[in-house]
Amino acid sequence: MLRRLIARTFWAFSRWTLVTEPAPQRPTILIGAPHTSNWDFVYMLGIAWQLGIDVRWLGKHTLFKGWAAPFFRAVGGIPVDRSNPRGIIDEVVRRVRAGEVFGLVITPDGTRSNKMGHWKSGFYRIAMETGMPVTLGYVDLPTKTTGLGPTIELTGDVAADMDRIRAFYADKAGVRPELRVEPRLRDETGSYGTASAA
Repeated sequence: MLRRLIARTFWAFSRWTLVTEPAPQRPTILIGAPHTSNWDFVYMLGIAWQLGIDVRWLGKHTLFKGWAAPFFRAVGGIPVDRSNPRGIIDEVVRRVRAGEVFGLVITPDGTRSNKMGHWKSGFYRIAMETGMPVTLGYVDLPTKTTGLGPTIELTGDVAADMDRIRAFYADKAGVRPELRVEPRLRDETGSYGTASAA
């Protein structure tokens, strides 16, 4: 497969080492964190193509109208209207029910240039409403390693789930450690929905 060949070549020449758990065998929310550099997208594709994961990622629908639209779609982009959050979840549920097996890549700590000081809760809401597990992807400059950590099932106990996530990312620095955001939701006391699809 061409993508796997590209990935193997990339890792063979990269200064970074792929250290990863096996790819999930069911649809999963694939967390990309800490998100601190444009290189994160390259590493994400390298990880996914090496492990044979069919990745999807959400992008503003306007990204898919220009000259780069075919490329964005080819590497898993899903155009979404962010003014309709319900539509995002419905689209993911539709794909899961259609039998697609994919990793939905989400960077909950925000874009590289728009750090909020906390994680966005969208990944948690989508996981709870679709019944998808969460796979913890990482990038770590001090060890020059990147890959996938454990795949976990969220329980609905937000604080406890986030404690597990924080424990995993505690020693993960990203490509630019100074831009790292602590894995913490603005509100970890509320409810973020229940699973409606598996």
